[in-house]
Amino acid sequence: MVAEYSNDKVVLQVSTSLTHQAYKVNQLQCYEADAAQSIGINLLQLMQRAGAAVLRQIVQRYPNTEQLLIVCGKGNNGGDGYVIATLAHEMGIAVTVVVNGAREVITGDAKQALQLLEALPVKIDFYQEVAQTQVAVKSFQGELLVDCLFGIGFKGLLSPAFVQLITEINAQRCPIVSVDVPSGLNADLGTVSSVAVKANLTVTLIAYKQGLLTGQAANYVGNLQLETLGVNQAFSQLTTAACFRQTEHNLPPVLPRQPCSHKGNIGMLLAVGGFHAFTGAICLAAESALRSGAALLSVCCDEKSRNVLLTLRPELMVIANSAETLKDSGVAEKVKAIILGPGLGKERWSRDLFDLVIQWPQPKVIDADALRMLAAKPIKNEQWVLTPHPGEAADLLACSIAEIEADRFSAVKKIAQKYGGICVLKGSGTLVSDGEVIWINSTGNPGMASGGMGDVLSGIIGALILQSSDLFTAARTGVYIHGRAADIIAKKQGQIGMLASDLSPEIQRLINGNYTEDKIL
Repeated sequence: MVAEYSNDKVVLQVSTSLTHQAYKVNQLQCYEADAAQSIGINLLQLMQRAGAAVLRQIVQRYPNTEQLLIVCGKGNNGGDGYVIATLAHEMGIAVTVVVNGAREVITGDAKQALQLLEALPVKIDFYQEVAQTQVAVKSFQGELLVDCLFGIGFKGLLSPAFVQLITEINAQRCPIVSVDVPSGLNADLGTVSSVAVKANLTVTLIAYKQGLLTGQAANYVGNLQLETLGVNQAFSQLTTAACFRQTEHNLPPVLPRQPCSHKGNIGMLLAVGGFHAFTGAICLAAESALRSGAALLSVCCDEKSRNVLLTLRPELMVIANSAETLKDSGVAEKVKAIILGPGLGKERWSRDLFDLVIQWPQPKVIDADALRMLAAKPIKNEQWVLTPHPGEAADLLACSIAEIEADRFSAVKKIAQKYGGICVLKGSGTLVSDGEVIWINSTGNPGMASGGMGDVLSGIIGALILQSSDLFTAARTGVYIHGRAADIIAKKQGQIGMLASDLSPEIQRLINGNYTEDKIL
């Protein structure tokens, strides 16, 4: 099944599979009962499915578990824990359930699940004081802890007592499995106010919550697994996804070259930057653009960077060394796309180039120093891709980095709406948006936190603009390939010590259509 999203800039066709969609918390809260009812089950039965699904994941991943501690809160997340305890006991696993709250405050479906558990010889301890729950957690010596403390509705600040409790949970030496969302993590925004459970495995239920896929969430969710509980089709028919999760299964391939293709068909890409103190940035952008399929690549850089560029990559054409020489070069009539910003600097030389090139009509990738200049002289253009990290995004929206990270989804939309075109908000779970639709990227790893990675991304996107039907497709594909190349390097060699220049060979393989890792390794 395919859903179409259209606006003035692009038409996207998006799979309606729940593995490609991400939702807000209120959507789950509003429609899960209707989805369950539509397939003939009630919420207690849905809760029982959830518990069974989580236990199945536990048994599959931690088959030697003999003693299990389940930490439950007062709500339905705790109810999932009671079901897990019931089923684990039936399998012969020794279970202890710790409930943070009095028995009398548990209501609804969670209460029914608790009553079923109480009919079994399972140890259940109720603690009205959080400090007592903390002591119980500290004394646990078993193989696995299950976090059912808070559900997806958690927002705001934790009390000091809960901070201590979650800190104690994280201090356990055994693996931790969180049900639906790690307690303390905002499932809408991917933010953590002070502390959250650091899960080894998070089993999220019915559908992906958007906050589990970006921002700080990467520090807490561990291995994220989706269990749809059999209501996936019903749920997707009741509400529209807030955004989409980008994987190799919904990414358009780069079109193969026709047998009679020549470099003129593909077109020329212009890269502008490389002030003499930052030659490496323009080198990395140029190299990745060539490896991504730019048939002709011209560079405008500082004269002192010229020899370095040509020595490293003789396929380049260095055609100008200033705004004046670039203006007189005639290249404005020849290039099909432009990369503006890698190593541009902040000098008068840099500003003159920015002021010249920003007015040219060709589609552009705006990165690095050029983003700071754009923030100082805001203009709107539908024919560009902006690639800010959170600091540059804060400049573009005249706010703090903390405000950007507090709601990455809002920030990426606001930038695209204010400046036009496509915004790529970099970071864990990079977001790509045209101001309406948001895609959350699924590739990348912490090894990419090294100098030059953003320059490589600019080069990939710039080359893909020459080869794609629209800017959104070029940006999405570029972000995915960038992260996937780094994932392949990490698998082969590890994350620590990964260099931006390491990605080039993998980028070339990926750009030729091999998005999935098993086709490469």
